Amino acid sequence: MQECVLDRQAADRPEGFDAAYSALKHAILSDRLEAQVVRVESFALQIDWFETRVAVDAIQKWLRSRGIREGFFFAEPETEPSYLDEDNSNYAPKLAAAVSAWTAVSADETLRFGKSVKQALMVWLRAHANEFGLTKEDGNPNEQGIEEIAKIANWDTKGGAPKIPF
Repeated sequence: MQECVLDRQAADRPEGFDAAYSALKHAILSDRLEAQVVRVESFALQIDWFETRVAVDAIQKWLRSRGIREGFFFAEPETEPSYLDEDNSNYAPKLAAAVSAWTAVSADETLRFGKSVKQALMVWLRAHANEFGLTKEDGNPNEQGIEEIAKIANWDTKGGAPKIPF
């Protein structure tokens, strides 16, 4: 028969167990962590924590929202930086747009052909405006926002006409 960790004295439990158990319970009670809550039949308000279930993907989402992206619940380390994760509480869409545009345009010379770096960034940002909330209420790209982001992501600030190879 398997021993229950909660049956042990607090000093004999694994390090961090009580804190993790408490955090999970409070997240479930405050609806920040999705769970299949099982209540004790005779007491409608009492929760049976042994029978309550939480899906792994719900735990992963909750952990990510708290800045945790590696460890037991994550099979492989994430390759995307946390500042590009929309579930991150500190996610900044304009920062994500600037980084994503810079990454795409710097990696693909064909996107820059016949254009300055800033122009290529603006073309890319217009094409991906919906992904980063860079559209106005009428659905058209927010040109001012796109230009500001392109200025930030532009690595070729010396200006001038684009050089076209012949």
